[in-house]
Amino acid sequence: MTGALDAFNAAACTAAQEQMMTCCASRSFARAMEEGRPYHEPDDLDAAIGAVFYGLSWADIAEAVSAHPRIGEPAPEGASTGEQAGAAGAADEVREALAAGNRAYEERFGHVFLICASGLTGEEMLGELQARLRNNIASERALVRRELLRITRLRAGKLLGA
Repeated sequence: MTGALDAFNAAACTAAQEQMMTCCASRSFARAMEEGRPYHEPDDLDAAIGAVFYGLSWADIAEAVSAHPRIGEPAPEGASTGEQAGAAGAADEVREALAAGNRAYEERFGHVFLICASGLTGEEMLGELQARLRNNIASERALVRRELLRITRLRAGKLLGA
């Protein structure tokens, strides 16, 4: 077991939930992950993330999504600054198109465009944004859930060595 995972398992309930909120800003997710302790191996934690995640309601997902910055905008303090590096380094016209696409997406779906941006270029994110604007609400919600799960797993891996 990793030291970070040991510390998470031993943390007070509130502290463990706060750690999980940095991975996924859903209170239901954080509470379920805290209640599922101890996790003996990183793979156990990862499996629990998947199991808990698919039990979340759309309201829980929307709560978590609301904590994410728009693609191409600065991340809030304490967030992983590297997640959107591809957008930050994009050409001006790509960043402008991302801003316009973000506005159109929010008007259509009622929340920020969410994508696991790690390793993607600004152009790739823009292409995905433009493609997803054609989705219906049910299809887009399924994609948002999948992308949020990917982000959550990446963040938990960084935080706890999972």
